[in-house]
Amino acid sequence: MPPIHSSPFHQMENPAIESILQHTTTREKRSKSRLGGSGGIFRMFKLLPMLTSGCKMVTLLGRPRNPLLTDHATTGTLFGQRGGRVSLAIQEDPHRLPVFVIELPMSSAAFQKEMASDVVRLSFESETKTNKKKVLEEFVWGVYCNGRKYGYSIRRKQMTDDELHVMQSLRGVSMGAGVLPGLSDKETMLDGELTYMRARFQRVVGSKDSEAFQMINPEGAADGQELSIFFVRVH
Repeated sequence: MPPIHSSPFHQMENPAIESILQHTTTREKRSKSRLGGSGGIFRMFKLLPMLTSGCKMVTLLGRPRNPLLTDHATTGTLFGQRGGRVSLAIQEDPHRLPVFVIELPMSSAAFQKEMASDVVRLSFESETKTNKKKVLEEFVWGVYCNGRKYGYSIRRKQMTDDELHVMQSLRGVSMGAGVLPGLSDKETMLDGELTYMRARFQRVVGSKDSEAFQMINPEGAADGQELSIFFVRVH
């Protein structure tokens, strides 16, 4: 099929991904027609290398408050140490433990390079031969970003201390990007700081073997900033 984006890394050859992408594209167009101005979570996240330990956005965003969002959107968080790998956590409720956690086979630096085009499509492909489980319950995943394969990852059965630290620190955050202090004094150094980007996602179920999550841009965000996450079970 023809490329979805002009970049050579946006080739989507899987028909299941193509099918659910058609659903998300329709939602994107409706959402973008209501958005204008500048800013956006992507732009905030790409500025994180310039932040210092004295600029912790979570101290402003993470204050407990009454829930104001009632659209039941899914919460997705991408986070990791600046010198380490990126992890993804998906939560049905930001006050509860994630239903899906995985460490991607790509560094934070590589992920930020992929974000340079303002369009990021993360694809997870499972080659399991059974469909008795739900798609997100599979363990072994081939990971692609903008059409480029980065390797394989295994879904976490149990969260690490760092991952629990991030989820606990961001309980009051609905969306945003920033820097979290590390768990120890050594981790407060620049390379040890945890950067994060949290957003709300519209969940689209294509079939029993495919699901997609399309980022919902906040009001006032710039057009063209897209983040889509696909889960596909390949038989």
